[in-house]
Amino acid sequence: MTVADFASIRDVGEPQVSPDGSWVLYEVKQPDLADDKSHTHVWMSSWDGQQAVQLTFSKGSEKMPRWSPDGGSIAFLSSRATDDEIDQLWIMNRLGGEAEKVTAFEGSVVDYDWSPDGKRIAAAVEDADPLEPKVEDGAKSKEKKTKPPIVVNRYRFKQDIAGYLTTCRQHIYLLDLESRKSEILTPGSFSESLPSFSPDGKSIAFVSNRDDDPDRSVNNDIWIIDAPSGATPRKLTAYAGNDADPEWESRPAWSPDGTRIAYLQGGPTSMSYYAIRHLAVVPTGGGPPAVITASIDRNVSQPQWSSDGASISYIIEDDRTQRLERIGATGGSPQVVAAGPKTILAFDTAGGHTAMLVTDDLHPAEVFAADGRQITRQNAGLLPTLRLGTVTDTEFRSKDGASIHGFIVTPPGYESGRRYPAVLRIHGGPVSQFSHKFSLEWQLLAANGYVVIAANPRGSSGRGQSFSRVIWADWGNKDAQDVLAAVDDAVARGIADPARLGVGGWSYGGMLTNYVIAQDSRFKAATSGASVSNILAGYGTDEYVRDYEAELGKPWEHPEVYLHLSFPFLHADRIATPTLFLAGDRDFNVPLLNSEQMYQALRSLGRPTELVIYPGQYHGLTKPSYIKDRYERYLAWYAKYIR
Repeated sequence: MTVADFASIRDVGEPQVSPDGSWVLYEVKQPDLADDKSHTHVWMSSWDGQQAVQLTFSKGSEKMPRWSPDGGSIAFLSSRATDDEIDQLWIMNRLGGEAEKVTAFEGSVVDYDWSPDGKRIAAAVEDADPLEPKVEDGAKSKEKKTKPPIVVNRYRFKQDIAGYLTTCRQHIYLLDLESRKSEILTPGSFSESLPSFSPDGKSIAFVSNRDDDPDRSVNNDIWIIDAPSGATPRKLTAYAGNDADPEWESRPAWSPDGTRIAYLQGGPTSMSYYAIRHLAVVPTGGGPPAVITASIDRNVSQPQWSSDGASISYIIEDDRTQRLERIGATGGSPQVVAAGPKTILAFDTAGGHTAMLVTDDLHPAEVFAADGRQITRQNAGLLPTLRLGTVTDTEFRSKDGASIHGFIVTPPGYESGRRYPAVLRIHGGPVSQFSHKFSLEWQLLAANGYVVIAANPRGSSGRGQSFSRVIWADWGNKDAQDVLAAVDDAVARGIADPARLGVGGWSYGGMLTNYVIAQDSRFKAATSGASVSNILAGYGTDEYVRDYEAELGKPWEHPEVYLHLSFPFLHADRIATPTLFLAGDRDFNVPLLNSEQMYQALRSLGRPTELVIYPGQYHGLTKPSYIKDRYERYLAWYAKYIR
């Protein structure tokens, strides 16, 4: 595998089974280096996998395809035919032909749901950007208009990609497809998301945080509103914590008879992102919810009811895997539907069939039937041409005896008994995990002769809430010990050369990289992407103010905590490892200033270092040329100092 191969990989997503079960809709995303964009288009494959049809071909992209209830039409979101990147709703005949744009909102359509009769659509729509100048009559270009000053008066006022959070909200609209007229159902100063029609089409469930100051909590709840405009929303859940957070991308799911809603219940606000997400069911007429998976110490997602309402299927995250399970609607023992050394990313059930989006160590995601039969083969032309590294599970003990799990990737043609240069890669989050999932980054490193060491240290998900919460207000301690133990394990196995070691990661992976090189000098090279080391500088400059105050307290009340966690910056003189820092200049998740500080510190100390800034990029890089550049810089930096 070479860096150039990254543009040949097709990223499959959003499987949707047709109402009669005969076809599956899905997205296919692929980088295009010619115009330096990634394009996503809608495809359709027959259930037997014998036919695959590309449905959209625009110069833009289309996403979030959904079947109409009768299976005769397909809806999707796209900003095609505009230059402002505002997504609108489009509908096309499933047999082909031109798609029709059916909305013209000033802000983007973010999500939507068909009514059961197919005559209406409930859409979550962003407010228009108040900072974007209006185009006046006769004006040639909005670029000639001056943007107004940004006025900040919110507690949480920044968010990656969205930018400064001023007065923008997201509301539920009801679109009548015959008249093409839409009306707002949820006006006001709150935001709503994840609309979901009831089976009788009379009501819409949605998610909203309507605390006195929603910026100060993640107390999302499920609400129900009657479909006609002017109705008053009714609060369905009252848990003093997070119900159906929009970031979990799991919409409230109505039971077939409309009497219950299945959803995800998180932990209390004080637990922040360390809390486990459980499956819960609440009566739509009111009453306390039943937490169906309360005894299962693992995150679940994407609940879907069986056609008879007797059970609920969901994806469960476990140690290095994600599998599909089914459980009775009132509880009981879960049944495994599909599992193995793989990661099930999404699924959909209709027409008596279940389609899954599945990836594993050596295969990018494709659509499969629940029985394991492959339906799509978007990467079948590329994979046979590549010699890939071998991915092996590892288990070892950390410094204090804790059992840690991870992976080792050996290069193609690996020779047993020979030690190889090795790179420790660290995942972001921190509450996330490396799983049996195709990693282009790992395979590129392996193709260039490196052993890849990847661990799920404490703080990771997949092994329960207590395992994740070990690093609460104690970053760079136990988790650093765990990833260093992964390196010790690879050396002890005779695989990694202790004199030729590298380390790196992005986001919290970059942050933990900084912690590691500030306390261990064995690494010859490091790459730290979108990271932070001066935690005091993070407060108020990134989007995590709620998390800082919940976990660390306020800086003026607990300065010792912030100073302790900032040791890679405050003790930068301990770092001897040549370090490459990388970041996007529009990143509000972990802003550029954090990488600038670490770069400046190492430059001041005369350490080998470099800072790469990607213009116009947020926390995750999206421009293909920049993604390609990042891979090339990783390889060049490691080659310069390790090999």
